[in-house]
Amino acid sequence: MHAPLPEEERLALLALHFVPGLGNFTIRQLVSYCGSAARAFKTPKGKLLKIPGIGTKTAEAVVNGKPFAKAEQEWKKAAQKNVRLVFYTDKDYPSRLKEIPDAPSLLYIKGNVDFENPKTVGIVGTRKATAYGKDRVDELVEGLVPHGALIVSGLAYGIDVHAHKAALRNGLATIAVLGSGVDVIYPSAHRDTAGKMEERGGLVSENPLGTPPDAHHFPERNRIIAGLCDALVVVEAAATGGALITAELANGYGRDVFAFPGSIGIPTSEGCNNLIKTNRAHLITSVKDIEYIMSWTAETGRKKSKAAVRDTSALGDEERSIINVLRSKSPIALDELSWRTSIPVSRLAGLLLSLEFASWVKALPGKQYALME
Repeated sequence: MHAPLPEEERLALLALHFVPGLGNFTIRQLVSYCGSAARAFKTPKGKLLKIPGIGTKTAEAVVNGKPFAKAEQEWKKAAQKNVRLVFYTDKDYPSRLKEIPDAPSLLYIKGNVDFENPKTVGIVGTRKATAYGKDRVDELVEGLVPHGALIVSGLAYGIDVHAHKAALRNGLATIAVLGSGVDVIYPSAHRDTAGKMEERGGLVSENPLGTPPDAHHFPERNRIIAGLCDALVVVEAAATGGALITAELANGYGRDVFAFPGSIGIPTSEGCNNLIKTNRAHLITSVKDIEYIMSWTAETGRKKSKAAVRDTSALGDEERSIINVLRSKSPIALDELSWRTSIPVSRLAGLLLSLEFASWVKALPGKQYALME
């Protein structure tokens, strides 16, 4: 794993998030082409305009230096509020999130969060939870206690907050992914629950501090919930809504999706029944169904490779950095590999060719590379 980023580079990375028009993918593009975030701010406007996705307004915003002032304020504010900033290139960035194509390039984290828990279960559902739905959540969470599962949800009314409370009650760690800044608890009625979660779990957001809970943030928030979990359980859901969006995203990320069936004609059962009927979710009646589908026992954890690891001591620092990234994710696209190693694409291509000749890596269609160990 590569060394922690120097403070100058971290501040520059944070500053990129305050450049209007730059999204997660474009930030990676910019860093890949320039070699680092700090270099991006030193790159002339003419060269920036040659980078895919960078237009005139964005290039001007990068070179004028104003994002740095905002980044410095955000950095100080985060320290004051005891909020950690974890960048995509940091070693403690959640490994599960790195598996999804639209992973956030920066996370704001408050609390004591262990993202690498061996088993992580997302629990989502309607804001209008019934007694039936709450009972299902209680039984499910109690059944997950022997597994020591981490419970992920969104702190919303209904099923979400009930899942967090059930986890706390049963001594399980739980994470809330927010559609606001981590310092803006929404709904405010759940502030006490959020405070307790910081002791055993925590709060996560990709939004800057102080961000209000605007509607467009919530679908974006749902992809983080889906990406963080091994299994996603929809407890109750209407025909449309955030829980179904999260389920669709989880299916797209290759996660196992489960849904509790409900009575015909009940609005809060319609979404779950449709997921099951269209084979977009496994039918679940108890935790045993998750154990069967996921091959979980109380002793099992995330699968780890037992393959022999080749010695990289004869390689240079940059080659070792490439191999270390490929060991955590393979295959990987060229631009993402550049982003994670901080090696410019122009130089990275030559290094990959040398590693390919030495039978360390192999090139795949679509500018992707895989480890040959």
